[in-house]
Amino acid sequence: MEQLKTYALMAGLTLLFIWFGGMIAGQTGMIIAFLAAAGMNFYAYYYSDQQVLKHYNAIPVDHKSASGLYHIVLKLTQKAELPMPALYIIPEQQPNAFATGRDYEHAAVAVTQGLLDLMTEEEVEAVIAHELSHIKHYDMLIGTVTATIAGAIAMLANFGMFFGGGDRDRPNLLVTLALMFIMPMAATLIQMTVSRNREFMADEGAARMTGHPEWLQSALAKLDSYARGTVLPEADPQTAHMFIINPFSGRDFSLSQLFATHPSTEDRIERLEALKHQ
Repeated sequence: MEQLKTYALMAGLTLLFIWFGGMIAGQTGMIIAFLAAAGMNFYAYYYSDQQVLKHYNAIPVDHKSASGLYHIVLKLTQKAELPMPALYIIPEQQPNAFATGRDYEHAAVAVTQGLLDLMTEEEVEAVIAHELSHIKHYDMLIGTVTATIAGAIAMLANFGMFFGGGDRDRPNLLVTLALMFIMPMAATLIQMTVSRNREFMADEGAARMTGHPEWLQSALAKLDSYARGTVLPEADPQTAHMFIINPFSGRDFSLSQLFATHPSTEDRIERLEALKHQ
């Protein structure tokens, strides 16, 4: 069911992209948008995971090189009835983590060295459970596709004035200019809404997987505190939504708000508190 939702979202965003291309440049724009969307979805589905891991200089590890981490993940995957994902460590001190991959058999979990150094074993387990919950619900693919299409719509808007298309159905200049401003904002709002809702779902999934909501509450409080005092050098807006905590938290306040793809840590902890009574 979750995989079906993912494909439905991919199709919906693709249609939005094609419609936008048509509004800017008529039939020519629709054809260009369709070809671009097909290429981007293909790339996002098959190769985006390796691109993001390479971007963050993630190092693959196994049961020999990271036995503690490996056994935590192995225990949780057995509980969640998931295949063992590939494991990576990012050599950065900001504690953080993300999951990526297109399906259960091609999933990966990456954690920073800072997470392993600064968190207790229970907190690491809670963070890993959060990432496995993302995998369970195909969130990593949804996040990748929404980010790709949102970026593509913004790109199409920036270059909209250069598209040809003498179709009589093409809107007038004022409508085109309005769309060039409105559509990137709409796509970004879709991306952020999807990301925020999925974070809440992954938090709940982690709490149920470990049976200890307080472990994730403690981990989130620490992650938020450390993230505000450190910087993840390679972080960029296109992948910020993938992390358990916004990697821009330690940067300029206005910048962190601009790329607020996560709900507030206070709201997340409050929701986890409610789970304790269920």
